[in-house]
Amino acid sequence: MLTANQQNIRQAYDGWSLDDRNPEVIKSMIPLWEWFYRYYFRVQTDGWHHIPTDEKIMIVGSHNGGLASPDTPMFMYDWFRRFGTERSVYGLMHQNAWSVSSSNKLAVQCGALRAHPKMAIAAFQRNASVVVYPGGAQDVFRPHSMRDKIYFAGRKGFIKLALREEVPIVPMISHGAHDTLIVLADFYEQTKQLNEWGMPWLFDVDPEVFPIYIGLPWGLAIGPLPNFPLPVQIHTRVCPPIVFERYGREAASDRDYVDVCYDLVLNQMQKELDQLVLSVE
Repeated sequence: MLTANQQNIRQAYDGWSLDDRNPEVIKSMIPLWEWFYRYYFRVQTDGWHHIPTDEKIMIVGSHNGGLASPDTPMFMYDWFRRFGTERSVYGLMHQNAWSVSSSNKLAVQCGALRAHPKMAIAAFQRNASVVVYPGGAQDVFRPHSMRDKIYFAGRKGFIKLALREEVPIVPMISHGAHDTLIVLADFYEQTKQLNEWGMPWLFDVDPEVFPIYIGLPWGLAIGPLPNFPLPVQIHTRVCPPIVFERYGREAASDRDYVDVCYDLVLNQMQKELDQLVLSVE
């Protein structure tokens, strides 16, 4: 966790400012995204009528496909071709990504922010929407046997944030993206033991996961290495908004209520994903 002083020492494109988002850069990326969308992943999508016309929302997604996370840029392409680049949407990116990468300039220009509550709150205050992937690294590298499971690793901060900021949650699910690599197993606990015995983490950053996976370009990859996704068809779906009975700071501080809301989102997204899988297969 960064200290307040560290957060106040800004560098260009460090994810601590909403103003680094650049619609012109996004426009320049659209032809590339379109090629992958139409010819490489052959994306099929539905449910976009569930996105409110002019209301800020929290888009909650299931993280798939390793570090490439191919359904994320495909979702962004769909957003921009429907709503244009001027309708602001930001994505919260895991802190480890900022620690390891020497430059996240392009991601920031396309709307990436630090995965920190204050950045999401700042976006909502500008009436922008925010994309979150609560499961983080554990979700994006979950075993292939869990490819059709919604997995948030028990993280409930997004629920508290939605309640506090009084924004509806719009689930975003996909099928196929977690087939763009094949995660065989996660050996994080074993690797963590080696770290405790003196083996340093690469880049001195705890990766939180240590998968063994089959995928490009490595063949067999050991550890959370970057991957190039296999050309598997991806199906995405925007689900109906989830609106809770109570909102506000008091609701966000009620642990039992947060648990109820978390279970509601998890179960509803799993139900939607089950239906999507059945419709595809």
